[in-house]
Amino acid sequence: MSMRYHSLLLLVGLAAGLSGCGTVNEKLSAGMGDYVPQWAGGLPADAPPRPGTPQYDAWMKEREQKRLMPAVDREKEEQAQKGATGSTSGDAVR
Repeated sequence: MSMRYHSLLLLVGLAAGLSGCGTVNEKLSAGMGDYVPQWAGGLPADAPPRPGTPQYDAWMKEREQKRLMPAVDREKEEQAQKGATGSTSGDAVR
């Protein structure tokens, strides 16, 4: 009977320990995800800013301005931005 009690106590202790790790990892991953390089599975370069930051508010304002812009003007602006960045997506890597 004593062995069962110890096994049950150990199982409950392990379950409690693992549940604590879940909340710690959730908080760490929210902040550390910004520092992982893209090649290692981090955020892509064109990812929007985090909500609640001043950068996010400016980004949303810019999106709203583009949404209200006529489609013809919006397409011209997007083509001008693509031309300015010098897209090399068609180049083959050897």
